[in-house]
Amino acid sequence: MAPAAHAQEVAEPDTAADAAGTEQATDSATADAGTASAAQQDDGDIVVTGFRASLANALNIKRQENGVVDAISAEDIADFPDLNLAESLQRIPGVAITRRSGEGRQISVRGLGSDYTRVRVNGMEAIATSSGTSNSGGTNRGRGFDFNIFSSDLFSNLIVRKTASAEVDEGSLGATVDLNASKPFDSKGNKLVLSAQGSYNDLVKDVQPGLSFLGSWRSKDGRFGALLSASWDKRHLLEEGANITRWTYGGSNGGWNPASTVAGKTIAEINRTLTDTSDPETALYHPRIPAYASYDTSSERLGIAGALQFKPADSTLITVEGLFSRFEGARKESQLQALGLSRPGTGKPQSIIRSGIVEGNNLVQAEIDNVDLRTQSSYNELNTNFRQITGTIEQELGDRLRLRAMAGRSTSKYEDPVATIVTFERLNSQDFIYDFRPRMMEMTLNFDATSPDAWSMVPGTSEVRLTPEKVDNRFTTYKASGEFDLFDSVTLKAGADYKRFDYSTSALQRANTSVVPAIAAGPGIAALSRTFNFDQGLGLPSTAVQSWLAPDLDKFIAAYDIYSNTGIWALQENIGTTAEVTETTKGAYVQADFNFDAGGLPVRGDIGVRYFRTDLESSGNAVVGSGVTFVTVEHDYDDWLPSANLSVDVTPNLIARISAAKTIARPGIGSLSPGGSVTVQGANRNYSSGNPVLAPTKSTNLDLSIEWYRQAGAVLALGLFYKDIDTFVQTLRGEAVYSTLGLPDSLIAGTVATPDMVFAVTRPVNSPGGKLKGFEINLQQPLTFLPGFLSNFGVLANYTYVTSNIDYLTSTVPGARIVNATLIGLSKHAYNGTLYYEDSKFSARVSLAYRDGYLTAVPGNDFNSWHGTNATTNVDAQISYNLTDNIRLSLEGINLTDEYADLYVDADNRLNAYTHTGRQFVAGVRYTF
Repeated sequence: MAPAAHAQEVAEPDTAADAAGTEQATDSATADAGTASAAQQDDGDIVVTGFRASLANALNIKRQENGVVDAISAEDIADFPDLNLAESLQRIPGVAITRRSGEGRQISVRGLGSDYTRVRVNGMEAIATSSGTSNSGGTNRGRGFDFNIFSSDLFSNLIVRKTASAEVDEGSLGATVDLNASKPFDSKGNKLVLSAQGSYNDLVKDVQPGLSFLGSWRSKDGRFGALLSASWDKRHLLEEGANITRWTYGGSNGGWNPASTVAGKTIAEINRTLTDTSDPETALYHPRIPAYASYDTSSERLGIAGALQFKPADSTLITVEGLFSRFEGARKESQLQALGLSRPGTGKPQSIIRSGIVEGNNLVQAEIDNVDLRTQSSYNELNTNFRQITGTIEQELGDRLRLRAMAGRSTSKYEDPVATIVTFERLNSQDFIYDFRPRMMEMTLNFDATSPDAWSMVPGTSEVRLTPEKVDNRFTTYKASGEFDLFDSVTLKAGADYKRFDYSTSALQRANTSVVPAIAAGPGIAALSRTFNFDQGLGLPSTAVQSWLAPDLDKFIAAYDIYSNTGIWALQENIGTTAEVTETTKGAYVQADFNFDAGGLPVRGDIGVRYFRTDLESSGNAVVGSGVTFVTVEHDYDDWLPSANLSVDVTPNLIARISAAKTIARPGIGSLSPGGSVTVQGANRNYSSGNPVLAPTKSTNLDLSIEWYRQAGAVLALGLFYKDIDTFVQTLRGEAVYSTLGLPDSLIAGTVATPDMVFAVTRPVNSPGGKLKGFEINLQQPLTFLPGFLSNFGVLANYTYVTSNIDYLTSTVPGARIVNATLIGLSKHAYNGTLYYEDSKFSARVSLAYRDGYLTAVPGNDFNSWHGTNATTNVDAQISYNLTDNIRLSLEGINLTDEYADLYVDADNRLNAYTHTGRQFVAGVRYTF
């Protein structure tokens, strides 16, 4: 057995994996995942296995494609210290991920967010839906794919297609991501892999189990094959920190009590009120709801993938694939809030600022009397079931004609069947202090927050919210295509497809959330509460509150039977959330692939055009006259999308590429309802309406790249990209008194809101587009030229730069103010780096992923310029050791620096949320035979 470092002399295979990743340069990476990382002697040939082999396989896919493509093979996923697919994808140039509650949830490609990125599972478009905390995006009602519901163990490769071709379905501006599960014909012979793991988080301090299995069988004649893989794991994560719910100006919500004093400010300056024409810099801003928050999330994830393949003749291949994932989670939440700073009427207008410190136009520290405080406990069950089945027939007719047909259906059903919030209050509390000079906000209460005498349940003010909800996504797809070798150098392709996407969402709520039992401070509260201990490594000073009394949901449920659905606990439809969308698309394409020599240089590529027509039917509850009616709006659009890709082998190891295409991305599915949604959660009052006639986003794209494959397993690549985008869908934000919105008072009946209160109002609109441009550099290099054991090292590194400033509307009224800012979700700088070592027994690597800050909303609420997320740097590591040829031990560390999620509002970088989830360690053993 030779050391792995010397195996790099192996030449690249002549042909690469196909689009589905079924033909690999080595045996199936999934089946071999966890085997010894070494170069083995097999019938006299050197075969590269392990991590280096997976890197080489990924380069084969990239090298042989006509357009700009990047890939990750199965062992790459298995060996990286990644919890899920999103965290694997972030190793690809141009890909950045959004982490929620400690796991990668959604991706951005070349500055374009998840709604602009289309995901195909086993060749079929799909959406997977999950939920997060309110400050991490909440429930996904868009087109973005939530990767956290899948274990990476189920897939053999991931392919990111950054340029378009006619044969690839429309719908993506950023990239098309293919998730391909293993198939029995991917590998030779029979395979069986078993693994077990235990994960430990240093905040929750417990161990959670995980198991996975893969079995693949092929008949002796090679005509039939079956594969089954399964993965099961549990996770327990704790997210803690500050959650502010934005900043607002002094005159909002009725203004401060006139007795308020801030050094150097008059009461008029303290309570300045803003309008659409005001300069926000003239106002004194303060946090709306300074709060400490803790989210304790437990989850159980089960994934099963299976495939049957049958070759009744050499010219015929039949494949049936199935995929199932069940993600069941439970989130317990505890918050301590200074709710009165955002409560009109008896809240903020009664609060008196005794002293304060101003930096810029921000009241960053204040001592306040008569502040309404709230302690609340929440419990949510977060369940997602994803199912998909696809069938494919591939038929060769002679030497030149090949036909392919595919049919499939996928469903993603998300439910939050139990969504409960119970609150206790302390009205007009004295000597409350907040301090935002440290990034981790400090709150001082100056009373014993763990005493039952400090809290009460007040009818009309306290709340018991019951808000179960669900979101269903369903895709049905039929495709037929053929290709004919017109000449040895030209292949004609044509195909047609039909896709139907069905979306529905609904929720329930209590008739009146503030109808609650009257429970006085003292023994009554003591019988229904628990002491909650805060500050898991946040470093708060001893003067800051670190423990408080919280409602005990189990005791409260037992005492009042709040799930009985009778009396004051009866549930009714939340008519604002009910929406249905049916989207039917018919498409067809023609494409010519070519491969010939021009002036002695090998040239290959494709040129083609795709046509599609989309018919949209959107339904929701809308205000008609003085009432609310379920209405349906029909809309349609179509387009021709030309594309061309050209690759030239300038030398045997140097490839130059140019690609041009017109692409589209459809509006977010959750924005298409003709209705509107009124939500009142404490002092947060919102009205959001949909827009069923939103136009799709269209883009004209140009890509240039050059790739140098200086040796097997190595590449140095530079890519330039440019997109001229005609329109974006932005959320138009504003404020309005509820009575001016033309909505019936019945929509807020049963809430703590009244018609004279100000609501945040949002509506999606098509705004002017803009130009997006950037470049990416990618380096993959085994250090085989170094002496001795140093030759076992290697590096992976990439850097992406993207820029795109666009104009955001503040109103649809002609002449309204325009805000010029970065595209939402775009990180100007992003880079990843991995240093690895691998020999026949031992493997180790450390990875760093940096994502620049990015905007999440423009313009912001409360006249803030925008909302955003600050930069993050995540460090992960892994070591593994092969005890024998069949047994491998591994240890992974995720988020080793305990990076904080740091959300902000406005150009002043006002703190919005600041939380951490701790370090995750995963120890595992894998057995292969």
